[in-house]
Amino acid sequence: MSRWRPPAAASTAVITADGHRRLKEELDELWRVRRPEVVRALAAAAAEGDRSENAEYTYRKKQLGEIDRRVRYLGKRLENLRVIDSVPSDPGAIYFGAWFRVEDEHGEEHEYRIVGPDETDAVRGWISIDSPLARAALKRRADDEFEAALPGGMARFVVIGVRYGAN
Repeated sequence: MSRWRPPAAASTAVITADGHRRLKEELDELWRVRRPEVVRALAAAAAEGDRSENAEYTYRKKQLGEIDRRVRYLGKRLENLRVIDSVPSDPGAIYFGAWFRVEDEHGEEHEYRIVGPDETDAVRGWISIDSPLARAALKRRADDEFEAALPGGMARFVVIGVRYGAN
């Protein structure tokens, strides 16, 4: 069994200003705080002797690898991201950064915000610009109807409202 994994599908390299700031803070936290802590703990565990039977050493080694992998990813990703922090010229239509309310075919209302793939949050209703719902909603306006191919099948929506700005 090999360790090779197929590459992840390319995601759109856009992000909000807040999302960019949070990723930079995460990178700084990992590099300046968490990594040095793990390295110190790893050195202490290595000093205890036989590493083959040292669970602390094995755990810290794995933890250091996870941190380094995330640091590498964030470093490369932050270089390629384009920060979008302006309102589009047509604020009545759904574009990146928009908050929009929709009514589904069952009469239930939902509110979503289109954000970059690195800042999605289902609890807050932040959906990736690469998601089927966001792709189908782009350029729609209030009272427009659209269909989206969701994992549960096709769904119909009506746009109730569109706005831009914080929360």
